[in-house]
Amino acid sequence: MDRIDAMRVFVCTLDEGSLAAAGRKLNRSPAAVTRAISFLEAHVGVQLLHRTTRTIRLSEAGERYASACRRVLVDLDEADLLAAGETKTPRGTLTVTAPLVSGVSILRPILDAYLREHPEVNVKLLLLDRTVSLVDEGIDLGLRIAHLSDSNMIGIRVGEVRRVLCAAPSYLNSAAAIDSPSDLTDHHCIALAQFGQESWTFPSRDTGGAQRLVHIKPRLTINGVAGVVASAIEGNGITRVLSYQIAEYVKSGELEIVLPTDEPPPLPVHIVAPEGRLSVPKVRAFVDFAVPRLRKDFADRLRACAGT
Repeated sequence: MDRIDAMRVFVCTLDEGSLAAAGRKLNRSPAAVTRAISFLEAHVGVQLLHRTTRTIRLSEAGERYASACRRVLVDLDEADLLAAGETKTPRGTLTVTAPLVSGVSILRPILDAYLREHPEVNVKLLLLDRTVSLVDEGIDLGLRIAHLSDSNMIGIRVGEVRRVLCAAPSYLNSAAAIDSPSDLTDHHCIALAQFGQESWTFPSRDTGGAQRLVHIKPRLTINGVAGVVASAIEGNGITRVLSYQIAEYVKSGELEIVLPTDEPPPLPVHIVAPEGRLSVPKVRAFVDFAVPRLRKDFADRLRACAGT
């Protein structure tokens, strides 16, 4: 059996989530999929998957091997394109990752427009609220809202976002005044699990001073942005989110920013790619297409939250 072909079957099984789904995707029988994975396991001498007819789970060795397989397959696909002389025309599958909310509301419309411009390209958009290793997971590009620390990545800045407190006018008009972060202890809070469920941190008002930690007592805690924003719009309390996530509601007057002078420094937004990836036509074409559009969108949302 061809090892590269078996690697493709292995990766497809992981992407599709089951042996049967991989068989349907590849137009092969489940038995053929099982044989391909068994071939790889015999070749490397360890079990890669714990599997049943309904579920699969990577072994510890399988996790490492899957990352290596993805890198090998991406490199092979690009080598084929270059060898065939496809150095100018964007084609093939472009894999992009982004956080859930920004991926749906900002990046997805840009991807739709990019696909209309480049009919020979397909796109796989992975919406993941976690830090992704682009190289290990075989991803071409990522949208990241954070300070970059990976020196092996090329980053192109496309904007910035604020971490803001907000509430509906109906709540603010009926509740006690909020003049400083310490006043939040007496207010109804709606906590986003990722931003702190028991306390919120604010920068010092003195240069070089210690951060201020404010303990909160959430009336409601949710692990998704859409839920906390909806609850805040309904007047149930104050929540803390990123500015782009509520820009349209601030612009419409459904939410108001609270304590803007006590916000942490803005977070940068980048398009990131592994070193050397920008030379691939489909990647270069998308970066050239998306960067000016992303910059405009993030700037527009930042202005909406600034009230200008």
